[in-house]
Amino acid sequence: MKSVVAMWRLGFFFHEVAFGLLTVFIPLYLVAFNDTSVLGGPLVALGVMTSIAIFASIPASFLWGYLCDRTRHYKAFILLSFLSSAIILFLMALPFAQNILVFVALYVVMQVLHVSHEAPKNVLIAEHYSRDDWEKSYGFYEGLTEIGFIGGLVIGLVFTLGLFSFTASLSSAVLATYTLYLCSALSLVAFLLSVALIADPLLIFERRLVGIERKIDFACRGVQAYSIKWNGSIKQENFAGFAFAIVMFSLATTLFFTPLPVFINDVLGKDSFLGLPSTGIVYFAYILNSIGAMVGYFLIRNRARSMDLRRQLPRYVLFRSLLIFGLVGIVELALFPTIMTGIILIFLGFAFGMYYIMMISLSMELIPQGKAGLFDGLVGLGGGIGSFLGPFFANSLDYLPTFLIAAVAFLFAFIILKVFAIKK
Repeated sequence: MKSVVAMWRLGFFFHEVAFGLLTVFIPLYLVAFNDTSVLGGPLVALGVMTSIAIFASIPASFLWGYLCDRTRHYKAFILLSFLSSAIILFLMALPFAQNILVFVALYVVMQVLHVSHEAPKNVLIAEHYSRDDWEKSYGFYEGLTEIGFIGGLVIGLVFTLGLFSFTASLSSAVLATYTLYLCSALSLVAFLLSVALIADPLLIFERRLVGIERKIDFACRGVQAYSIKWNGSIKQENFAGFAFAIVMFSLATTLFFTPLPVFINDVLGKDSFLGLPSTGIVYFAYILNSIGAMVGYFLIRNRARSMDLRRQLPRYVLFRSLLIFGLVGIVELALFPTIMTGIILIFLGFAFGMYYIMMISLSMELIPQGKAGLFDGLVGLGGGIGSFLGPFFANSLDYLPTFLIAAVAFLFAFIILKVFAIKK
């Protein structure tokens, strides 16, 4: 059974290659449209498109999570995600999608269908492994797919630099079209591999068993508290606190990262770091961020059993806040801003990798069957708000004040986890 799960990850690897390339490509491609004034300008158009897509994905996340648990057919929803991405990315490369409203509409539809894989893949990992191995399994999955994500960013960097004679001879418009075709082909490869390799679990019981164990553990601690002199705790995790923290963390993340590619391209790109063009610096910065995340995923995979996840989780949220405060100070004081920003992005990625595995494992404990899409819905809620506010604030207040607001939002998420969510 574990070998089947391991092979299933191969489809997701190619999927992440495509979306690693798209992460930087889409924002820069959108702001290059000639008719962005229809949506209020390049930055505002980016925020509008991203936030609409995420908000539309929230009810979809709940729906896909409910349907996959209801039908117990998880493979079908993963295939839907990959195939729809391949088709829509192909359509986005066609001439009719050069209209910004058409492009935005296709992007929104793609994201709504794309999230259909999130809840099923979380459930598949949870049901294929025992609770003791969840962090290890999620860490390995995320680390492996992060390698694919980095691969997509490297492809984008190569295209930008024109290291191959083929890409060097293409105009920017033609190169953009070929980039979309490539991402479509990669999504199709992910679909075909998943058709062959994914298998739905024969028995669905691990999450239910974990829920029963938590209730029994709580009852036993309650009996001990009243029968003997016991210094332990009978408090349970406050899921409302966790939910609020998930929303705030996601809001802060997208508030910071949505305008980040444009900030690096327009501001830090002027430094000509390592002789790279501004777009190349954007890809390079995101590669560094993904390398940090990959290290975090693989580190927690090996250390999860020896860590107190509930105690460690808030610390990494606080770390993200402090890093962004530091980034603002470095850019403001012009202390080697390009180099230092790259270093900070590595640590931001590392902190995210550690946070994400801890949070998703705890969430799978707390979220009952039939509501597997709740985690992605909460992430989407915060992401939708932040993805609009990030470009909006950057356009209205400038980039550094926007990043300060993101740092404060991370600090708020830390306080929620520390004070309200984690049992004492």
